[in-house]
Formats: sequence, C-alpha cells, structure tokens
Amino acid sequence: MSRLLQRYNDRERLNHWVIALLFVLTGLSGLAFFHPAFYFFTNLFGGGQWARILHPFMGVAMFVSFLGLFFRLWRDNVMNDADKEWRAHSGDMLRGDKKKMPPVGKYNAGQKMMFWVTALSLLVMLVTGVMFWRPWFAPVFPIAVQRAAVLLHSVAAVVLILSTIVHVYAAIWVKGSVRAMTRGTVTDAWARQHHTLWHQQMTRGK
Repeated sequence: MSRLLQRYNDRERLNHWVIALLFVLTGLSGLAFFHPAFYFFTNLFGGGQWARILHPFMGVAMFVSFLGLFFRLWRDNVMNDADKEWRAHSGDMLRGDKKKMPPVGKYNAGQKMMFWVTALSLLVMLVTGVMFWRPWFAPVFPIAVQRAAVLLHSVAAVVLILSTIVHVYAAIWVKGSVRAMTRGTVTDAWARQHHTLWHQQMTRGK
C-alpha cells in the first residue's frame, strides 16, 4: 500500500469547505437578483427581502473566510520561472500527454492562476458590493458610481463562478485530488506523478 502524505491539515480543509458553502449560498442569492429567471432562488432564503438582506452578509463572511486560507497559502502560489515552462506545455496536458509536463511544486501554474483570480474576484466584489449596499453605504456614493459598481460586481461574480467550475472539474478530472481536501492526504504515487518537486520536498530524508 502506497504511503500517504499530508497535503492539507484539518483547519485548512474546514476553511475550504466553509468557503465552498458560503460560495453556494452567496451565489444562489446573488443569481436571484441577477436575472428574473433565477428569482425563484430567493425561496431558499425565505423570500426576496431576506435574500437581499442576507446576501451581502454572506458575501463578507466568504471574503473573511477566504482571507484565512489566503494568508496560509499565498507563498505557495507565487509564480516562478518553473511556471512559465508549465504554461508552455499546458497544451500537452490538455491533450493527455502528461509525460511532457515539467515537474512542479505544491501547485502548478494553472492552480496558482486560479488562486489569484479567486482572490482578485472576491476583492472586487467586496469593494463594489459595499458601494451599493443599502441602506448602510450606498447613500455615500453617487448613482453613477453605484451603477458602475453593480456592473463590476456582476462581472467579477461571473468570473468567480466560471473559475470555480474549472476548479471543481479539474479536481474531479485529476483522480485523487478530491481526497486531498476531504481526508487531507494524498498517496505517494499521486504526489510523485502530479507534484514531483513537492513530493521530493515532503520525502527528503525519509
């Protein structure tokens, strides 16, 4: 039986799933006001009034929760020279030719880009959301600014939703990845195949 390597501790996994839950709740309540076709989602929150009240609070909670994960993982997600080579061979990966992929550390360039896109999207949504958060902050900003904020908020939300879909698909596509965020561990073989440099770091001297 292949030995197991710890990829995430209990706190990181709990943090991740709290963010995931808040993403779903905030996303559904936000979609309800994005287009009339999605308004039925308000029933999940007790009606339109409650959905409108809860949405910004859940959004702030999601941002704060992400900050906890951000400060623990940002160093591992800084781009380096090795990531340039990974991006150059990304086409080989999509074609299923993984043997041509260069060795990577704990995260590859695609995962790092996802991390920073998520961080930027959440920041934009927080700042713009405050600008039209009634009745607390909206009166401070001119109508033109509020309208621009709504547009940017919507664009950032779409980007976040699409990137999350890619994130989930990639986790399912790469067999063994889901285990890392449910059990906290990955097999030695998985680490050696997908994150060679991280595997070497984790097994050095063992």
